[in-house]
Amino acid sequence: MKTGFKKLLVIGGLAATGAIGIFATSAKDNFFEISKNLEIFATLYRELNVFYVDDVQPGDMMKTGIDAMLESLDPYTTYITESNIEDYRFMTTGQYGGIGSLIRSVDGDVYISEPYEGFPAFKSGLKAGDKLLMIDGVTIEGKDQEEISKMLKGQSGTQLEVTFERFGEIQKVMLKREEIKIPDVPYYGMIDENIGYIRLTSFTQTASQEVKEAFLDLRDKQGMKELIFDLRGNGGGLLREAVNIVNLFVPRGQEVVSTKGKIEEWDRKHITLSEPVDLNIPLVILVDGGSASASEIVSGTIQDLDRGVVIGNRTYGKGLVQQTRDLQYNNKLKLTVAKYYIPSGRCIQKLDYSHKNDDGIAEEVPDSLLKVFYTENGRKVMDGRGIEPDLLIQKTEFPHILASLLSESLFFKYSNKYAAEHSEIAAATEFRLSDEEYEAFMAYLEDKNYSYTTDTERELEELVKIAKKEKYWGLAESEFSTLETVLKSKKKKDLIIFKDEIEDILVNEIVSRYYYQRGRIESSLASDIAVAEAKRVLKEPSEYQAILKPV
Repeated sequence: MKTGFKKLLVIGGLAATGAIGIFATSAKDNFFEISKNLEIFATLYRELNVFYVDDVQPGDMMKTGIDAMLESLDPYTTYITESNIEDYRFMTTGQYGGIGSLIRSVDGDVYISEPYEGFPAFKSGLKAGDKLLMIDGVTIEGKDQEEISKMLKGQSGTQLEVTFERFGEIQKVMLKREEIKIPDVPYYGMIDENIGYIRLTSFTQTASQEVKEAFLDLRDKQGMKELIFDLRGNGGGLLREAVNIVNLFVPRGQEVVSTKGKIEEWDRKHITLSEPVDLNIPLVILVDGGSASASEIVSGTIQDLDRGVVIGNRTYGKGLVQQTRDLQYNNKLKLTVAKYYIPSGRCIQKLDYSHKNDDGIAEEVPDSLLKVFYTENGRKVMDGRGIEPDLLIQKTEFPHILASLLSESLFFKYSNKYAAEHSEIAAATEFRLSDEEYEAFMAYLEDKNYSYTTDTERELEELVKIAKKEKYWGLAESEFSTLETVLKSKKKKDLIIFKDEIEDILVNEIVSRYYYQRGRIESSLASDIAVAEAKRVLKEPSEYQAILKPV
């Protein structure tokens, strides 16, 4: 779409979607400007519809204008059409009507990748690796993953027929859609005789209740004395649920987060309302770059109150609050209404969307504007950069061969083959590949394409260019050729050099075929360096306490 046309649509989108809310609030001074733009947009829209050379789709044009307008603000302010309300409901409740399975695209086809235990896909016998062919007699050829996902979803109680291929055999199965509720806590358990572990993956309406139930089961029935609370990869959700989870570990009446917006109704303080579950249990929270929003409220508040130790990598840095407003014809607008501040007074928002560079990209808050705040014990913490863990975990290098195997879905394909050939395996926490089984995997890869370029090869290519430019190539051509041959030979050995890293991923994928999501998590804990560090700290009470004291 031409730039000028897009700008006109942006103006129209602004007028059409913003007028009602703006008139009702602080933008009364802009009344004339808004009215003028509404008239411009109505005239423009009419003229385009009548005189544009080709037929236009008014709904699509409006959506383009709205999306372009919101894109100029921040990525969290979005227009939710009536057709996408089901996706919005899933984000807030974790519920949707469907068959209960993840799907994935592999080589242009779409496969079942992980059925959820106890739901229709699982109960009907669908397995990871089943290639989808038709849904209710309609071919899925040419449709993308999102389109197929919508075809599988629907009102609870409705039936659908799925035609699929399993190792060359075409099969059909009838399923009845159900109300699918994805648990916020997909796994919890004891990882040794004293330390419990809870993983929280979302903050929907049931998050705090699920965490509480898991905690009480671990403490009161399984003898937990210390807790590792895993928020890695948790992109957030409902603010109130974050407050309720903090409330499990801090007293009633404690301010957890305050919000400040343009209008007075968003200047609020959110305090804990219930009696805590446990004020004394040693607590470690795990975070990473995927921990955002509500995850940062929980981890940041625990850090500010010196209630526990935060371990991992710096969090995402989202200090903004969204609210959903109802629009006409069952559409919604999710918009940023406030910034939030955790108990020390800091806002951890990393990107400044109000000041973008010439390319329209929001940049990080400059170091010169960062401020120092203090935890309850007097430890220094910073704003504007997410949550900096008390103990950083060094990120491990990701071998190029591993990335290539993943991108070509070779772990996924081989695990399907393995599961078809093995009716059962050891428990998720115990299963490992034998040397013979790993050799079988290497043999499987012999005729597969998973080419990749190492950093050394890239540097060599650059060095060759420089050598030719400076006319040294003729003097050292044989040496360069020898080095290139050595590097290619070395790549053939990468399956052995990086066996541990490759085997961890392969084992995890195979385990999921037998023990599903719970087994996948159990399997990963054994080689998880962040979990290992958390266990070490919890087993050293003096170090745990020292971390929480000011330097």
